[in-house]
Amino acid sequence: MTNKVPNRIANILITALKGGVVPRVGLEYITVGRSQEITAILRDIELIEDGGTSFRFIVGKYGSGKSFLLQTIRNYATAKGFVVVDADLSPERRFAGTKGQGLATYKELMQNLSTKSKPDGGALPLILEKWIAGIQMVVKSESAADGDEFEQLVERQIYAVAGTLEGMVNGFEFAKAVVAYYNAYRNDDDTTKANVLRWFRGEYPSRREAKNDLGINFIISDDTWYDFLKIFAAFLVGAGYKGLLVVIDELVNIFKIPHSVTRANNYEKILTMYNDVLQGKASHIGFLMGGTPQCIEDKYKGLFSYEALRSRLAEGHFATSTLKDLSAPIIRLQMLSQEEMYILIEKLLLMHTQLHGYCATLTSEDLIYFLTIEYNRVGAGTHITPREIIRDFVELINILHQNPELDIASLLGGNSFTMAKGGVTDEEIHADFVEFEV
Repeated sequence: MTNKVPNRIANILITALKGGVVPRVGLEYITVGRSQEITAILRDIELIEDGGTSFRFIVGKYGSGKSFLLQTIRNYATAKGFVVVDADLSPERRFAGTKGQGLATYKELMQNLSTKSKPDGGALPLILEKWIAGIQMVVKSESAADGDEFEQLVERQIYAVAGTLEGMVNGFEFAKAVVAYYNAYRNDDDTTKANVLRWFRGEYPSRREAKNDLGINFIISDDTWYDFLKIFAAFLVGAGYKGLLVVIDELVNIFKIPHSVTRANNYEKILTMYNDVLQGKASHIGFLMGGTPQCIEDKYKGLFSYEALRSRLAEGHFATSTLKDLSAPIIRLQMLSQEEMYILIEKLLLMHTQLHGYCATLTSEDLIYFLTIEYNRVGAGTHITPREIIRDFVELINILHQNPELDIASLLGGNSFTMAKGGVTDEEIHADFVEFEV
């Protein structure tokens, strides 16, 4: 690891990985493998920046690195000048539902609205004020006007930008909200600004309240929330951003819905979004959705149970597990190789020593031995995941650091790892990892 990791970032990474969750920052320090998949998605991001669209499903087993990849792309997109919204689906958050589950997903997306300067969400006020400041700078550069004349020119430009949105579905209401925010900004009316933000976030419970507060006889609902994502994408480009990336994980929660009609309604919403994007009815917007193989491929409850989606997403006759079409809508993640896992735990060891200020006693042979034990567990061939290996390794180095009288041989030899080794000899260990010693 050539770059020193700031201790704050190192602590977040180590703590999150030990807890089995994906950290939101610092992923560039521990990313290994996935170069083909990342390259393919970054090409999508370039297309979105140029006014295109993208829709991808990232499919992998639990613990395979699916959420890690989504988070890595999220961080890259914000660094490139995109706005990113992300949400995990749950029983309360879906694409459609009878109890506002679709709107709940939209609210979560808007709460997590992130930019480069506001990476942890809550960026909507910043975006709106950056947009206003940008228009003021344009007017100032094109005119020597000041005072009321300057304000009139700015207002005219505000209305012109808002007018470009009115041709979109529900764009008229969006434009009215934008103008209302500008007027509140100009008049230092914090109450109206807060109300407009509530409206954008889908938090108004009724049209009557929205009309009383803002004069807008419309609210974002289960039926309209996707249209507003498309309008936001167009607006964000006008505000100086490259586009909008929508990241939605845990599609398995749609698969788990017990009622077939409700599942079908959610799959129909995904189909609508997919068709919209691929038919060019949107611009500057991309979707990344994460799920497990079962929630995609199960012919009774998965995405492929909805024939219109299966016919669009299923692979052709030539793709295999080793020959992948990375331009296809589904990107399937293979488990990290043993070589890639070695590189990853080596990075984590160096980060751990830096964070806690000690000299590592583990050698490359110790790391190889640890991985050999992990991969020789009963059932590891089909069930072991990077998440489990990483969690075990962080626990191992924590214990060794906290108990300096121990060494790795006594620790690994004192529990079930010995039996898990399955009689593998030291010669076989080195044969399995011989390339690490080159």
